[in-house]
Amino acid sequence: MTYGPMHLLAVGFADPDFHGQILKELKSAREKGIIRLIDLQFVWKDDNGDIAALEATDLSDEERIRFGAVVGGLIGLGAAGEKGMEAGIEAGALAVAERNFGLTDEDIMEVADAIPNNSAAAIMLFEHLWAIKLKEALIDAGAIPIAQGIVTPESLVMVGAELAAAVEAAELEE
Repeated sequence: MTYGPMHLLAVGFADPDFHGQILKELKSAREKGIIRLIDLQFVWKDDNGDIAALEATDLSDEERIRFGAVVGGLIGLGAAGEKGMEAGIEAGALAVAERNFGLTDEDIMEVADAIPNNSAAAIMLFEHLWAIKLKEALIDAGAIPIAQGIVTPESLVMVGAELAAAVEAAELEE
């Protein structure tokens, strides 16, 4: 099975006031076949410090095990070659079968401890389904990955600020 690129997104919310708009957009993208939700971990801490958590996935039990085996195998291959790949396949399948997508209950509690009262955090891993056929075409054409990433408007603003600071530093040296 060919997988699309995975996207990990972690976001925080100060004074969260949710009205369902995030879930609505996630549902819409999933229904259109644009993304598949591999894992969503949501943690909310109320004014009293009480914690609520939510987890969601689009994967069936069989898909979770297969996904875990693929990810574990790839990590194992990179870590220790073919022998590592075999161990990684087993470890990855087992971890995901136990609904551990890389974030344990202890990890979730660390997130909850790190956020202030009356705030929330979400960690999402989703697969870009729209990119699978493009990925296959690139592979068929012999493409070799050189670099990839996601450029956001916020990252462009940060690049502009860094550029301005570099220009200012250069002018001071003259």
